[in-house]
Amino acid sequence: MEILAYPFMQRALLAALLSGLMAPAIGMYIVQRKLSLLGDGLGHVAIMGVGLAFLTNTAPLQMAIVVSVLGAVAVELARQHGKASGDLGLAILFYGGLASGVMMAGISGQGPAGLSAFLFGSLTSVSGPDLWVILVLAVVVLVLTVGLSQRLFAVAVDEDYAKVLGVRVNLLNLMIVVVAAVTVSVSMRTVGLLLISALMVIPVATSQQLFVGFKAAFFGAMGIGMLAALLGTVGSFYLDTASGATIVVVAILLLGVSWIVAGPLQRKRRFIPYVEDHGDHEHERAEGHAASPPAGARVIQHGDHLDYVHDGHRHARHGDHYDEH
Repeated sequence: MEILAYPFMQRALLAALLSGLMAPAIGMYIVQRKLSLLGDGLGHVAIMGVGLAFLTNTAPLQMAIVVSVLGAVAVELARQHGKASGDLGLAILFYGGLASGVMMAGISGQGPAGLSAFLFGSLTSVSGPDLWVILVLAVVVLVLTVGLSQRLFAVAVDEDYAKVLGVRVNLLNLMIVVVAAVTVSVSMRTVGLLLISALMVIPVATSQQLFVGFKAAFFGAMGIGMLAALLGTVGSFYLDTASGATIVVVAILLLGVSWIVAGPLQRKRRFIPYVEDHGDHEHERAEGHAASPPAGARVIQHGDHLDYVHDGHRHARHGDHYDEH
């Protein structure tokens, strides 16, 4: 292929694929927590890191990672201690980060034009050292999101229930925003800080249209993210368009295709039991069950929810009661 004849495009393709893989991996938990705009807020904080890098004559990628992680930790700690609501924290991320970044870029002499490559992505500017940083951090992100998927899913779906099960909710919430901040910063060369939130959210929405169950949707989202990154990068090369914008447009087109395909799939699923091992039997309500599961109960991921086992019984939360599975 012609595109592979250029070393800078080889680096660009690798960086795009890594971004397409890790952005939906953390995006799945962001969407489950109904914080789909978190990526935008963290992107604006990363802009402040880029502006600070211009001002101090340091590497923009590393500085953006440090600043966005610190900002994400500060907002999450404030939320956990009741000093700021989720909406207020996001507002601080949006406006404070953007204003500070533009101001520092102006002071350094770069001006808003110097930020454009980071705002909208510039795959051709990915260097060898940048690619190694992206690769290492992508491995870290994937190890955490895949290795802790069961606990992170429990926290994202129902924090109170996860606390009862003994999950360290505050620590995992902190880890989610830190990983999201790293993902946003790493992807600023590929998709751009203003568009990375789309790559974190749209493949997740597409996968949820096509797959049933958390695990299938999780890995499906990563596959769709990589496909969008690949097609967008190749398309931007031949169409001479901005890489980040092209990747996001491709992701939206894939979402549109999923809506068309999902209709027949959903009609077919109406005749299939939602959870395979339930068969055709109705749920049996667990009589005399405590309001919360006992400490030390074994937790089992089951489709898009959690079951827990104790005293030889397998129970699942169902509204205001528990069902016997």
